[in-house]
Amino acid sequence: MRGIEKTNTPYDDVFRTLLNDCTRLIIPVINEVFGEHYTGEEEIIRFPNEHFLEQQDGKQEERITDSSFEIIGKETKKYHLECQSTPDSSMLVRFFEYDTQIALDGGGVKGDMLTVTFPHSAVLYLRSNEKTPDSRWIRMCTPGGSVNYEIPVMKIQRYTIVEIFQKDLLFLIPFHIFTYEKKFHEYEKDPAALGQLKQGYAQIRGYLEELMHKGRIDEYTKCTMIDMSKKVLQHTARKYKKVMEGVEDAMGGKILEYEAKTIRNEALREGREKGNISSTATGGKRLVQGGFFLGGYQLRSGGSAAFQRSS
Repeated sequence: MRGIEKTNTPYDDVFRTLLNDCTRLIIPVINEVFGEHYTGEEEIIRFPNEHFLEQQDGKQEERITDSSFEIIGKETKKYHLECQSTPDSSMLVRFFEYDTQIALDGGGVKGDMLTVTFPHSAVLYLRSNEKTPDSRWIRMCTPGGSVNYEIPVMKIQRYTIVEIFQKDLLFLIPFHIFTYEKKFHEYEKDPAALGQLKQGYAQIRGYLEELMHKGRIDEYTKCTMIDMSKKVLQHTARKYKKVMEGVEDAMGGKILEYEAKTIRNEALREGREKGNISSTATGGKRLVQGGFFLGGYQLRSGGSAAFQRSS
């Protein structure tokens, strides 16, 4: 079967941005999907999203995953998550290609034995209905026997605003608009219905503000949630002007750029000039949880604007 390239969407870009800029928010998602009990203090190492697959003609084809990383806690586990906006019959083929390559990248030969470990894989469905399965499966038939492994399906439409915040699933906030997608036409024509939608997003904004004031998230995370929500909105509701304007207004108006990201970038430049940033000796990107960490850099205490690289 020939490999099939996934068509990149704006939602994939938002998914990757969230994982890159707000990495620790993926922990509650992993807990929810796989029944883990991570505390959020674990170390996360992200791996490159690009994989090159050897073809029969000797050429290589590039595959780009939405996320591939490992979490180091009491034990180390690898994870692979994909974001899926529409039903796609080729999804399982891509999962197998990605998972096989991830396993090979971390595999090793000892004596006469090659050992590979497949990642724990799952998919986030942005659109779903009553026929959407809760799991997808891959079966590998080998001379030594058959092996089945499950790919759990997380459905964005199953989670209310209250559940998202109760379970700390802030990673899902930018995609929450899909819950209302089928009613866009109604919202566009009915001011009362649109008002209810706006109230929902005002509630999201209020919850984010509350978490920030309590110190559970920082300004950077809040700004990222709002900005990424608007990016998704611009694509899902691009034909519904009133819906777009109403939700953007409820989320707090226009954000030209992450204020926190600007501060971070300026601090990184200052740190490089002063020689305060050193690289890590790892093939992936190492991110340490706890404290004020942004993309692997920790804000120094004592009011200094410089960032130091976490080790």
